[in-house]
Amino acid sequence: MKRATRLSLAALASLALVLPAPRATAQGGAPVAAPQKPAAKPAKPARTEADTTTDEAQASDDALPPAPTVVDPMLDPLPPPRRTVGSWEDALSLVRARSTDLRLAFDEVEKAEGQSRIALAGALTQVNATGSLTHNFLQGNYPIAPGVNLAYPTRNVLAGQIGLVQPVLSPRAWYAVGTAHRAEDAARLTLEDRKRVLATDVAGALVAEIAAERIAELNRVGLRQALERLALAHRREDLGSGNRLDVVRAEQDVDAARAAVVSGDESARQDREALGLALGIAEPIGAAQGLNIDGLVNDTGTGCKLVGTVDERADLRVLHTEVDIAARGVKDVWYQFSPVVTFQSTLASSNDALAIPATTWNIEGVLTIPIWDGGARYGELRQAKAQKDEAEQNLIAQRRTVVIQIEQARRAVAVAEDSRKVAVDAETHARQVDHMTQVGFLTGQGTSLDLVVSAGALRQAQINRALRDFDLVRARIEALLALADCHW
Repeated sequence: MKRATRLSLAALASLALVLPAPRATAQGGAPVAAPQKPAAKPAKPARTEADTTTDEAQASDDALPPAPTVVDPMLDPLPPPRRTVGSWEDALSLVRARSTDLRLAFDEVEKAEGQSRIALAGALTQVNATGSLTHNFLQGNYPIAPGVNLAYPTRNVLAGQIGLVQPVLSPRAWYAVGTAHRAEDAARLTLEDRKRVLATDVAGALVAEIAAERIAELNRVGLRQALERLALAHRREDLGSGNRLDVVRAEQDVDAARAAVVSGDESARQDREALGLALGIAEPIGAAQGLNIDGLVNDTGTGCKLVGTVDERADLRVLHTEVDIAARGVKDVWYQFSPVVTFQSTLASSNDALAIPATTWNIEGVLTIPIWDGGARYGELRQAKAQKDEAEQNLIAQRRTVVIQIEQARRAVAVAEDSRKVAVDAETHARQVDHMTQVGFLTGQGTSLDLVVSAGALRQAQINRALRDFDLVRARIEALLALADCHW
């Protein structure tokens, strides 16, 4: 048996708000008085066991009347950006092509390779050629035989030579080659770590932009609902079943909803600009409509692979290499005390009148033994030892930080999941409270203040739910990249 309607007189008047108000006219156009309200409230039937219904039936009994149609310029969606990214691969392509941070990391690798070649040159053969042309303005005549005079110096003297130097024993130069190779490895590892950091930053900016777009959308939903309640409040006031206080409270709710739309839109614009900067473009960029936020976690792993231990992460491998380089710096100073043996050869030629023979060629071996330089090498030794200790302490400190970061990243996933569950429950409860508050208001069991408070709580709960959804995606991405190497 269908459950009898238990609406009060105030409810009947409220339900009438959403229907066109009858304005019957008498012959001649004069308005006719509206029908009188019932004198007594309908009798409430006794509740029997047959009145017990399911949740769906109860929801049907408490169904709200259709919302009035509202039109407002602020309900128009936020205009989309001119450029969008449709996938994670599109984002990485822009980063590879336009990221200044990535370009600087590549430049550091190039510099290290150049320094490595310079170090190698110190252990290889060096060949140099020189030439000179000398013009003498003054000459003298010198008798060199009876009746024969020599004008000297020669008016124009042309001379040239080619010199060759080959290190035979140069321990420091050879050792510097190995040190330069390690610096080159450190630069490449820094590039890999920079890619990991960029992937984390871009993924975070992309998730933040999608979240901001969702919040802007929810703000408009809240504004629409506030405008609908304001229209109902005005209608109630016109029909005499409401008062001015209800209208003013509804207007306050609309003002709060408008403020949320304005601030939410600006946040969305700033997040678009932040995503553009992360991708290396000085203009707003948004996520395409078809971008799957749930699949972004797996897509982020493209080009990145998990490593086995903390010490295998690129930034710690860089610091390990720097410790090795600093230790080699100490040994490099000791090699400054070692003797150096070089092989030299010079081929020279000149048209000077006294150059006899005109062309010469010599070979020599040179032994250089450093004896005393004023104590500079001892100062460099102390400096090198201090640099080694600094590198070791930096490694220890960074390793501690990385261990905590990885643990926090893993724990953040569980925290985000729990926070999302709480936000889902809070949204469900806020929606139920808002629905029951509206039903109670229509039946005269609540005030307009209850209506405004429940509406604001629902809007905030919806926003919190959306934020927690995106926080979970961000936490999973950061946990994935916290212990990974990227080679894209």
